Amino acid sequence: MTPSKSNFNSKVLLFGEYSVVRSGDALCLPYSLFDGHLTFPKENVRIDSELKALCQYLKKLKNEQRLLIDLDVTSFEFDISQGLSFNSTIPQGYGVGSSGALCAAVFDRYHNSDLKALSEVDLKAAFAQIESHFHGSSSGIDPLISYYNRPIKIVSKGQLEFVDLPNFEGKGKGAIFLLNTGRPRRTEPLVNLFLEKCKTDSFSKLCDQVLLPINDNCIEHFLCGDMDRLYEDFKELSDFQFRHFAPMIPKLCVDIWENGINGEDYYLKLCGAGGGGFLLGMTKDFDKAANSLSGHEIRPLIRFP
Repeated sequence: MTPSKSNFNSKVLLFGEYSVVRSGDALCLPYSLFDGHLTFPKENVRIDSELKALCQYLKKLKNEQRLLIDLDVTSFEFDISQGLSFNSTIPQGYGVGSSGALCAAVFDRYHNSDLKALSEVDLKAAFAQIESHFHGSSSGIDPLISYYNRPIKIVSKGQLEFVDLPNFEGKGKGAIFLLNTGRPRRTEPLVNLFLEKCKTDSFSKLCDQVLLPINDNCIEHFLCGDMDRLYEDFKELSDFQFRHFAPMIPKLCVDIWENGINGEDYYLKLCGAGGGGFLLGMTKDFDKAANSLSGHEIRPLIRFP
């Protein structure tokens, strides 16, 4: 079978890290800077060990009649023997959906399902099962973002809404940006730490009564294009995470995070689980923020007036 020529983009969790675990809202969007696609090598055929392991996982589920989606695992296995690989520019361990894009590409090429009969919730569950091979558990959101290549808002009880982002035409002094910490991280230990902390009443109430309203306001004001109010919300979120999510903030970024809060030229927040990968920032003057953060790789994600 000829692999799909479609490219599958990475994703960014704009808002909702950890608060989504407490039934808060989340907003995810595709990020076209990084992507990946299935391909065959022109020479030097090699077996891709990562794809082979995924195939064995799916084959076991199918043999046990537990696979939630009809995938042509036999063809997938044959193509792997012919050198099939996932050609990707998405950095691993950075929270931008490297495994999600891979799962979307495999599904896109090998599914036998009638997509018209599948709801987004059904597809999310199938993607969660596939991506669980990589993380032990998965929400299925990352592959869903890569597959549809559309922003998605997650609302209470895991319901999904496709949303439109405000159109600033890529212009303006202000920016929401990514800061590269220069180090990969693993999601699972940090999420487990958060869940453990939530077992205490004081921390769980703090998240539910303080974090969730800030996070939900960020999403509301962003989608409405109210960047002035979002900037205020972003500062609150940055300050909350600095005070209460210290283990998730890379040590080499503590000073610049605090400088942002105090100096008000920019604010930083986690992008996903934290611990490394990318941080998300917001500034009303990107050039000024870039000067303040000289020595750190930053890249605008969204420009606004």
